[in-house]
Amino acid sequence: MKIQDDDVRAIVAETLAEQHRIQQESVDGIVLKAVASVLASFGIEDDDRKELRADFLHLRRWRKSVEQAQSYTFKAVITVIATGLMVAVWLGVKVVLGK
Repeated sequence: MKIQDDDVRAIVAETLAEQHRIQQESVDGIVLKAVASVLASFGIEDDDRKELRADFLHLRRWRKSVEQAQSYTFKAVITVIATGLMVAVWLGVKVVLGK
């Protein structure tokens, strides 16, 4: 019984695919353990995921509201400066025309 080249290629490809799958599962398990270990070192347990997510969502909303307030403050300052300059020009014109 002679094995054909195509059969050998198919067996090698299947073996390599299985080896890759096993290796990927191993890497995924190691990464999951490492992340859980790091989070546990910060005092965050697996059961706290929902609360942690809610905390991050709250922080994001807080950051966006602060950014929006900064934007409004900047616009208000520019408006006050522009209005002040217009009033100064108007008073200057009024004084020049009044003389």
